[in-house]
Amino acid sequence: MIPAILVIILLLSVYALFSPDLLYGTIALSATSVAAALVFYICHAPDMAITEAAVGAGLSTIIYVWAIRVTERSDRR
Repeated sequence: MIPAILVIILLLSVYALFSPDLLYGTIALSATSVAAALVFYICHAPDMAITEAAVGAGLSTIIYVWAIRVTERSDRR
């Protein structure tokens, strides 16, 4: 089960790096944090799982989305 989740984390991370839209990349990073929290929970580290879910998937995502919303979008030409 853990190797499958690690592959999902790798795929989501690569997608976040090469995503043309910043918001989709941020959502992929949030999903990566949720998957990492699941790995921590499976490894019997619930304190790390709760911290990763709260900070990685919660607080960081809110800050990134806020930063994307307040900045102007410039299209590549």
